[in-house]
Formats: sequence, C-alpha cells, structure tokens
Amino acid sequence: MLARPLPIRAQSTTGSSAGSSSAAASAPVAGWNDGFFVQSADGSNRLVLGAVVQADGRFSLDDPSPFTDTFALRKARLAMSGQIARYFTFRLTPEFSNGAPTITDAYADLRFSPAFIVRAGKDKTPVGLELLLYGDAGRYFNERSLASLLVPNRDDGVQVRGDVAHGTVSYVLGVFNGVPDGASTAADVDTNSGKDVAGRIQARPFRRAGAARSVLDDLGLHFGFSSGSERGALPSFKTSAGQRFFSYAPDATANGHRLRLAPAAFYNYKSIGVFGEYTRTRQGVARGGVTRTIVAEGWNASGAVILTGEKASNAGVHPTRPFDPAAGSWGAIEIAARWAAVHVDDDAFTFDLAADDAVREARQASVGVNWYPVDDVKYSLSYERTSFAGGAMPRPIEHAILFRTQIAF
Repeated sequence: MLARPLPIRAQSTTGSSAGSSSAAASAPVAGWNDGFFVQSADGSNRLVLGAVVQADGRFSLDDPSPFTDTFALRKARLAMSGQIARYFTFRLTPEFSNGAPTITDAYADLRFSPAFIVRAGKDKTPVGLELLLYGDAGRYFNERSLASLLVPNRDDGVQVRGDVAHGTVSYVLGVFNGVPDGASTAADVDTNSGKDVAGRIQARPFRRAGAARSVLDDLGLHFGFSSGSERGALPSFKTSAGQRFFSYAPDATANGHRLRLAPAAFYNYKSIGVFGEYTRTRQGVARGGVTRTIVAEGWNASGAVILTGEKASNAGVHPTRPFDPAAGSWGAIEIAARWAAVHVDDDAFTFDLAADDAVREARQASVGVNWYPVDDVKYSLSYERTSFAGGAMPRPIEHAILFRTQIAF
C-alpha cells in the first residue's frame, strides 16, 4: 500500500465527473514525513511506520581490557504510531536486538486537548531531562551520561500530560509500578504493591507565541521527581562501554522509601547546544539485620557545536547540504564534549551493603564527532575516559573508543 502510487484524479466541473471528484477527495493519502505514513483524507486517522537501527563498536585502549571488545547490534526497533478519530493516539515499539524480542513502548492516549492528555501503558518515566528530551537523533554521544543512571527508564503506568501557556510550559504527572535506577520494566507487571508517583515540569520562560525570536528563546528549565515505597531489586551501574562499577551485595534489597530529584537546564543558540543535569536518589536498602538510607548523586554537563552551521536542536541535526559527493556536499558535522560523574553514599560501604568489587565514584570525560550525511542517518565516533575512586578494590582508569552507525526515523 505504501509502495504503490495512489490514483490521483483531476477535478472536473462537468456533472458526469462529480462522483469521480468526490471519490478522489475521500481517497487515503500516503507518503513520507519523518517516517512512512498513510492517513485518511481528512487526517483524522493516521498510521506512521518508523525504525531505529544502531550498529555499534566498543573497543578498549587498555591492556588488559576491562571489558570485551565487540561489535554489537545496540537497537533494532520498529516504531508504529498513529491516530484514531482525531482524539485517540497510540505508539507500539518492539525491540529485536540482544536476541530476545521485547516491547519498548506500548501506550494509548486520550487527547482532550493539547493541555490535557491521558496516557496509559509503557513509556519513559517522566524524571530525567537527558532521557526524555535527547532521543536517538539528538543525543551527543552513543550512551547517556553517568547522571542518567540514577533515573528510571521505561515503566508501566497512567499519566496526565500536556502543553500550556502557548506551548512554553509542559507537564507530566503519573503513577507507575516503579523500577530501579537506570532500569526499564521487563515483565510489564509489578513484583510488589508499592507504586511510584513521578512527574516533571519543563518551561521555556523567554519564548513568546507569535513574538520575534530572542537570544534566550531556546533556554529551557526542567525539574523531574519520583517518590514511592519499594521493596525488591536494587540497581547496578555500568560505564558506556559496559563495565559494571557499582552494584549492591547479592542479598541486599530495596526496603522503604525512594525519592528521586532531577533539576536540569538546556540552551540552544545558533549552532551551539548545551545542557546540564543533577540527579539524586535516596533509597532505603536492607541486608541481614541492617537497614540504611543510601544516597547516590550524579552530575552531567554536555555541549556540542555544529561546524557546518546548522541550527542546534534537541531533536537532532538537519543537514542544509545533504550528502551528494557529485555536488560537493557532505552533510553536517558536529563535535561534542561531556563531563559527568556519579557518587554513592559512603554508608553503602561502611555497612557492607555494596558488592565487594563496587567503587564509590566514577568520573566520565568524553569527546566525540558526529556526521549527519542526510536526515535520519548518523555516524558517531567518540573517546571516553572513566576514572574510579573508593571501594575495597582499586580499579584502573577505563579508556574506550565507541562508534555507531544509526538510522532512526
């Protein structure tokens, strides 16, 4: 249906062709707009098909290597989204990488208005800025920063969301099953009766509808949080190259209140984009007869410059001169830098709640270059240095080279 050209009939003023004109006006429309789509003539019903394919490489510069050098299929996703009868929308995203098909997103929306939307199903938990605002197209590096390890990823729940004040303020508030830091729900059912309340508010205070753009037009402020009482699984943290540097003891469990906070800001001006985020988790942890509240904190400061002059955006780079060697155009080039860290409370070690090989702190310094030959295609190459401090066992600095070929639409 998508590949076959749809019939197009010219409008006629003769009475004999009135029926033909009416049929043409009601014919479905198909094409490409950030994905293949087909929709009814009036636009009230629509289906969009997309995909994300990421082919990675992760290689160590250390000897011996602290992680396995490998090529990897990082993501292989189909994305199906659509609209039914104007007021109902949905998204379904199956994931086929890692040898075990899973469902990444699966939710349905009831859209009363742009300011009030009810969403039910599996979606990103509304806490961390980098997780929510910088997707596959807009991310500066292959993997999110260490700070994003302290916020939940995808979870099942119900939420209300919307844009108010002419789109300058957006909000989300919902109730979710609750997942450990940095994790996504796997079974899509809860393992205990505790639930998390999570939400965020984001504002662009200097943006005005219909007004001329100002220097501060794309300055954004964000605050996310979650709160709940949880028992069961605890998180573990890995570097971008996959080396685990912190985990709790195997018999330690989450036990009590968990509070997450994530204030952040971002700014795009001309070809420059920057954002910063602070994340904090306060979690009750029990092992044997000991129960303590453990605090973990993360920081992230990231920035990028598009050398070829395109406009910086959280949604990615759109080359003004798409790849065409015969015409001497090569797409867009972006360079990026990042500093991030995560620190775990000393009590996790003092009271033997952490695993024997865990470290208290990891610090991450990254530089990289991204090439966008055309819209929806991206090649990335980065170098990452991660150092570690604290813990019972000293751990050498990790030096890693990461690269990616990506198609995402």
